Amino acid sequence: MKSPSVAAAIFDALDEQHPGADTELHFTNAYELLTATILSAQSTDQRVNMVTPALFARYPSPAALA
Repeated sequence: MKSPSVAAAIFDALDEQHPGADTELHFTNAYELLTATILSAQSTDQRVNMVTPALFARYPSPAALA
């Protein structure tokens, strides 16, 4: 695991290399973003945004999904 200062340096470097980067995926926390990103590798972001509300309603946490 990276220290907070190393993580901040990584985030700063990424922000400098990719200013204004954003995602089309809808999420409210890190779990939802990770799950949506994994799903988007197999489908379109639009389709992922259609199915994830029901998925996250049924499985609101990693423990619930497991």
